[in-house]
Amino acid sequence: MARIKGAMATRKRRKKVLKAAKGYYGSKHTLFKTAKQAVMKSGQYAYIGRKQKKRDFRRIWITRISAAAKMNGMNYSTFMNGLKKAGIDLNRKMLSEIAIADPAGFATLVEAAKAAL
Repeated sequence: MARIKGAMATRKRRKKVLKAAKGYYGSKHTLFKTAKQAVMKSGQYAYIGRKQKKRDFRRIWITRISAAAKMNGMNYSTFMNGLKKAGIDLNRKMLSEIAIADPAGFATLVEAAKAAL
């Protein structure tokens, strides 16, 4: 039986890494060793970034809701507490969209929250 060499698999693996490193600065997109390290690190950053994106959006939504609630004479925590007691189940993303697109609708939500407290 003939001996099987790993040249094809090795070339395929290296091409995959170098393709992922396309556009990287300096020798990181041409040399396999540095490209492999850069691709691994960028994968870690991407993984962390997917978690951070969720945190960042939640922070933005809370800031928007807080600003809109203050314009209607209420702070964020009492507004959210009032909504919970009133039985209004809207997530923060939808509340921030309502605060931006429909200030009058948000004012009615604030009144409902005040009435429930």
